[in-house]
Amino acid sequence: MRRRPVVAILAAAGLATFTASCASDKPATSASGSPAAASTAASEAPAAGTGEQSKFFVQADYEAQLAMRSQTPDGPADKPWEQAIAPQMTSTAEYKKDGPYEICFSNAAVNNPWRQVGWKTMQAEAAMHKEISKLTALDAEGKDDKQISDIAELQAKGCDALIISPNTTATLTPAVKGACAKVPVIVFDRGVETDCPVTFIKPIGGYAFGADAAEFLIEKVPAGGKILALRILPGVDVLETRWSAAKVAFDKSQVKVVGVEFTDGDAAKTKSIVSDYIQRYGKIDGVWMDAGATAVAAIEAFEDAGLPVPPINGEDQQDFLQKWKDGDLTAVAPTYPTYQWRTPIIAALKVLKGEEVPKLWNLPQPKITSETLSTYLQPNMPPLHYALCGCENMPGFPENWGGKKG
Repeated sequence: MRRRPVVAILAAAGLATFTASCASDKPATSASGSPAAASTAASEAPAAGTGEQSKFFVQADYEAQLAMRSQTPDGPADKPWEQAIAPQMTSTAEYKKDGPYEICFSNAAVNNPWRQVGWKTMQAEAAMHKEISKLTALDAEGKDDKQISDIAELQAKGCDALIISPNTTATLTPAVKGACAKVPVIVFDRGVETDCPVTFIKPIGGYAFGADAAEFLIEKVPAGGKILALRILPGVDVLETRWSAAKVAFDKSQVKVVGVEFTDGDAAKTKSIVSDYIQRYGKIDGVWMDAGATAVAAIEAFEDAGLPVPPINGEDQQDFLQKWKDGDLTAVAPTYPTYQWRTPIIAALKVLKGEEVPKLWNLPQPKITSETLSTYLQPNMPPLHYALCGCENMPGFPENWGGKKG
């Protein structure tokens, strides 16, 4: 039987390089820290084209996330990965121990650019702390059964703390529960159906992302304008909550959603879908996307048709930001910051030193606007680099993230 690869690095070690081009799929969780559960759809009657509300829609969580967008987080103003929105602190005194520490990490995957940028950033964070003698990571390669086995293997290594980014929510919950009984567990990015981890770390979430994009289009597209909604896959809760928040906004507006299509995160398929809708309707007045990895492909469909690019949302991926600037587009970029990959290392050290941490660690989730675009556009970085890595002042930047100096 082939042994699973282990990545073990000393604090001073270099960073691995990964390349891929698929879109990210980062499931969200409820405002209380548990995963979004099935709920009754919003009370408003659906507008033409938006269909039924998602079973993942939870009204209380939707309201909580939208409210967080305007709340001022606690923490250092220049370090958003250390900030927390409305934190409820929890004691970690029972986990206090002397270092140096071995931190273990069960990673869902490094199978898309978002996760690759995040993983490089986490390694750089660990290398900055002399108290960490070793960071040992196992890559589940997007497979639940492998991650369950990985978590068991890491527990057997005598790790001082275990960080987990679950591949899926329900299936990984028993494995996380089992680990909590043996080692302090920090969960981030994707949630599980238990509150046993010492802390759960995430940006605000999918509702905020979806609402930011939809509200922008409603503001920019005239009444009666045609909106095309592009989604990656059904059944992934962060993507479902992004769409469900957009649906609420669109249903209350005067714009018309003429199509909701799944792209599988594939650029060629995205471009084909947009081209088909242009031919069908003659004009599309706005494009909403639940993730921005294929936003450039959507833009190119309009360019190929000889049409102006309508208002559109992408994400903080450099290729989209560059296209936005070059074309002087009407655009916005909600984000799901990759700087969140720094926070679990910081949290693990706090836990092992017996310092309080937020039980639910909600990180700020900025959106990029035309006014702030120049702040995040980094021409020296690769097209698939995510701007909100929080890594610009870390050792090895930009080379270890694929960038060039100057």
